[in-house]
Amino acid sequence: MTAYAFAAPYRRLFALPGTRAFTTGNLLARLPMGMFGVSAVVMIAAGYGSYAMAGAVTATGLAATAVVAPWIARLTDRHGQARVAVPAAALAALGSLALVVCVRLHAPAWTLFAAYAATATTPNTGGMARARWAHLYRDDDRARHVANSFEQAADEVCFVLGPVLAAFLCTSLFPEAGTLTGALLLFGGILVFAAQRGTEPPPVPRAATGPGAGRGHAAVPAVLLTFLATGAVFGALEVTTIAFADAQGHRGAAGAVLGLQAAGSCAAGLLYGLRRPRGTAGGRFAASVALMAALMLGPLPAAALGGLWPLAAALLVAGMATAPTMINGMALIQRQVPPGRLNEGMTLAVTALLGGIATGSFAAGSVVETWGPAPGYAIPAAASAAAALIAAVSLRTAGAAGPGRAANDKRRRPPRGAR
Repeated sequence: MTAYAFAAPYRRLFALPGTRAFTTGNLLARLPMGMFGVSAVVMIAAGYGSYAMAGAVTATGLAATAVVAPWIARLTDRHGQARVAVPAAALAALGSLALVVCVRLHAPAWTLFAAYAATATTPNTGGMARARWAHLYRDDDRARHVANSFEQAADEVCFVLGPVLAAFLCTSLFPEAGTLTGALLLFGGILVFAAQRGTEPPPVPRAATGPGAGRGHAAVPAVLLTFLATGAVFGALEVTTIAFADAQGHRGAAGAVLGLQAAGSCAAGLLYGLRRPRGTAGGRFAASVALMAALMLGPLPAAALGGLWPLAAALLVAGMATAPTMINGMALIQRQVPPGRLNEGMTLAVTALLGGIATGSFAAGSVVETWGPAPGYAIPAAASAAAALIAAVSLRTAGAAGPGRAANDKRRRPPRGAR
């Protein structure tokens, strides 16, 4: 396949006016998602000499995000992306600036927790972008599939580049540089994104998104439970790989090894977008989770061999199943959630992932501390198997294999940006 033919579905995706501009702004705003955690740890550790405090502050921010993010997403659905995302991003940026000031002034520890908790208002930029694609291409299953694949690849790129950029800025310039740059990128990107009003899905009043609006969508809890277990895979892999590389005397190589996993996921996501969706949304999701479970068996024997490069190869292969899992999970949510609760549904999915990451990190840390790094890879293998079992059983029970709300999409008015 030539590069021109490979890119053709993605070029067609950006044929509508405003799509390139909102994507550019969204990517600028999304990059800091991979920067803030690393930047905060480096900055606080440099200012207070305590990685424990730095970890506690970032964990508090993660917990605050799990509580606040769905609320921000619900407001976004009801009042529109531009009206909510801009002030929410401004508050998050101010929280980052307050954290910088507190560290510079060596303020009491509680001020760091309060300042970092304010960043929990950061809007779910990936979810808002997916909501725009779902609105613009609501009559085109193929285009929505390509869009979800592109967004997942973008997530992986930001996941790889964000921490690298943050570490470079904090170590090459000054410890606060990563946080300041992230805040600037977040707010500037949101302003560019929000300015593209022609591609924005219309807000849905509260009356249209009440309790009755979500009935009959039992597949959503199934996806959330599966994402919770999938998050445990990600968290356990990160902790175990860092510990394994450290035990091999190559701790600095842990980022590169984990980057290979993300690179495999990014490539798989782009390639998956070229395939025409077959079967039902629920069936595709269950199949991709099952494939992830099968490939996650590879790192355990690779680590047992004792070499970092066999492990890197196994993680590269294992990463190729994570993007299809995320793509099909988000697509299933888009089909099952009412239009007026789309941002909320996808933000809940991200919240489930964050909860799983925290759980997987804790479990892997306990195993590594007790039995060593190599056995830690049993955690992602077990978590992915649990995800596959949850998806297979709960989706069959929920009857999520049907077309969902896609059958009603044609009754909606055309997007303003496509007229």
